[in-house]
Amino acid sequence: MEEAGQSREEISVQTPSSCPNRVGRKCSLSGTAGLTGREGQVARGSRDDSSPQESCYPLRNMISKSRLKLLAMLTLVLLVMVWYSISREDRYIELFYFPSPEKKEPCLQGEAERKAFKLFGNYSRDQPIFLQLKDYFWVKTPSAYELPYGTKGSEDLLLRVLAITSYSIPESIQSLKCRRCVVVGNGHRLRNSSLGEAINKYDVVIRLNNAPVAGYEGDVGSKTTMRLFYPESAHFNPKEENSPDTLLVLVAFKAMDFHWIETILSDKKRVRKGFWKQPPLIWDVNPKQVRILNPFFMEIAADKLLNLPMQQPRKIKQKPTTGLLAITLALHFCDLVHIAGFGYPDAHNRKQTIHYYEQITLKSMAGSGHNVSQEALAIKRMLEIGAVKNLTFF
Repeated sequence: MEEAGQSREEISVQTPSSCPNRVGRKCSLSGTAGLTGREGQVARGSRDDSSPQESCYPLRNMISKSRLKLLAMLTLVLLVMVWYSISREDRYIELFYFPSPEKKEPCLQGEAERKAFKLFGNYSRDQPIFLQLKDYFWVKTPSAYELPYGTKGSEDLLLRVLAITSYSIPESIQSLKCRRCVVVGNGHRLRNSSLGEAINKYDVVIRLNNAPVAGYEGDVGSKTTMRLFYPESAHFNPKEENSPDTLLVLVAFKAMDFHWIETILSDKKRVRKGFWKQPPLIWDVNPKQVRILNPFFMEIAADKLLNLPMQQPRKIKQKPTTGLLAITLALHFCDLVHIAGFGYPDAHNRKQTIHYYEQITLKSMAGSGHNVSQEALAIKRMLEIGAVKNLTFF
């Protein structure tokens, strides 16, 4: 009994020195559990003859080695990610974010023209931006296409409209050696963007349809150089949402669009039929502000960017959105082109609003004749080649 007691005492005394931590202590005691007397001494002796690292710490060694391997793998993955990020940084910035909209980017004359050649092929800046009356007298080569890609069959209506509107570009813009332009889309990504001050610094600010400015200046700015619209999207107050010198640019999709603007500007009997949505019947606008966009740009957007046929069955009638049309116009008119507020929610995200100013969803686009997926690919192509840069996430 005394010998057995002595063995237990020795074990309890020697265990801390041979297995100094909790893991080691469990290892030592498990090897002598239930042994007394000489058996305990033999077990203890065999334990002491072996090194503590080998007899007491096998589990700890395994854990340490596993941690080292895991740490090495994570380090390798991190290095690869850093390298990839650096190697693709320019493309990442071009596709998603423009780094510093507060800083005025240098404007290189002809830069947009050189890059847009990759998109449009036989690129030309000689096309007039707006239609003018003199081009429809004694025309030897009439337009090959009907609206919206040409004016074939609508010349008589167009002549009356051109007689009461203008085609000039403000001298302050026309005289610029290098034009810095931003096309402000209507997308929900502009909401809470705080881009208003940056947008106001561009030489030319192009807006779309009935997108409001009043109340949203902090996100979308207050300057408007051109506003592209069509009759069904003209539900805005021209004097409240625009500046006195803003150019209101009619995008004609059909002959009735010419008829509508003529009745508004000449105060004739209003047209109520022939529209997919009733346009305004009263529109307080100065005729000198109104311009008629050259259908050439709609043709280029459809043909070169979306590969749409110019001759389509009447029941299909696919066509570019006003936003893609505005970017196409900017690439023919400007030397530096930035965009903001473009991109639609994913198709499965049915609750996400598509505009920064109203609560409508992608469902409202059904039956519009716009292929938003195809347009997204076209814009990504522009971003990839650097023809345009993005102020918001796309």
